[in-house]
Amino acid sequence: MKKTLKIVYKVLLYGFAAAGVAIIGAWGVYQLGWTKNRGAVDNNNRYLVEIAELKKGKVKNNDEVLTTEDLVKLTAISKLYPKNADLILRSLKNSKTTDNAKQMIAACEMYLQDNAEYKSCVEKQNLAVADLKVDTTKGENVIHWMNLPEWYALKEAIIKDKAEIDSAARVAGVESRMIVSCLVGEQIRLFNSKREMYKKYLGPVKVLSVQSQFSFGVNGIKDFTAVMVENHLKNDTSAFYMGKKYEHILDFKTENHQEERMNRLVDYRSHYYSYLYTACILHQTKMQWQRAGYDISTRPEILFTLFNIGFSESHPGPNPKCGGSSITVGDYIYTFGTIGFDFYYSGELIEEFPYEKERFKS
Repeated sequence: MKKTLKIVYKVLLYGFAAAGVAIIGAWGVYQLGWTKNRGAVDNNNRYLVEIAELKKGKVKNNDEVLTTEDLVKLTAISKLYPKNADLILRSLKNSKTTDNAKQMIAACEMYLQDNAEYKSCVEKQNLAVADLKVDTTKGENVIHWMNLPEWYALKEAIIKDKAEIDSAARVAGVESRMIVSCLVGEQIRLFNSKREMYKKYLGPVKVLSVQSQFSFGVNGIKDFTAVMVENHLKNDTSAFYMGKKYEHILDFKTENHQEERMNRLVDYRSHYYSYLYTACILHQTKMQWQRAGYDISTRPEILFTLFNIGFSESHPGPNPKCGGSSITVGDYIYTFGTIGFDFYYSGELIEEFPYEKERFKS
């Protein structure tokens, strides 16, 4: 009997010891950032570079002068995907800038590169009418994941947070639509990993998912990333420094910074700090690249990619690549950077989050 008890005791002792080592090891790996998914380069990276290099149309009387070729493409899109054509037209009407129309058309074409019907429409179309009328009740969105029922529920949840998103954008000097693009990427990522939870909560009550393990808040920000953001705000010698105006936007009210930081990020009633940290990450990354001589403010998909993979993977250079975490949605695989790009140039939620004349204010 005693021998049996000794064996059981040793088994339990070694079992708990092994579990303890595993837990400590997992914590160490997490703290070192090794759990971060550096992801892959997106298959459409070369095409995304071409979109970024499109010359902006000349502006006259606050209306974008689209070329005949642009109008032909828009007409062809309206025949196959009227919802997308309508979003482009609405963005031209409601946006505070008219610089994005060409990129929006090209963003649709990214999903039509192998569409023979679209190519035929473009080739046969000789004339297009600028004030295009489209029937948005017909057809699907050219962006596949925007046809999912979860997307319609997610849009409503995002609109509920408009005031907090806009407030964080003003405080950090970042366009609201940029913040929402990161939010969309993070929430879309949860479609499959927490699909049952989405069915239970997102569908019926239209609320965002708040993460509370390893990554925190609605935008999945890690605690060590949040600490780095705070430090960059104060350090005027840092490549990520945003400027004196922004030094105190994340000041703490208590002496227990760790506890207050966690309370900020996992607050289920208010997501303001999730958006503010997100805006700071975008702005700080933009400043790092700008100081190195590279302007990525014209490459939102690169900023979204760097938001996803982290400060440690942000290495300024002449040929940044879109990518990040691989995300399976439905029958398709996307990268985090492309999902953010899809939303940014889709025209979705354009009334709530219009394109600003400047993406960053320094």
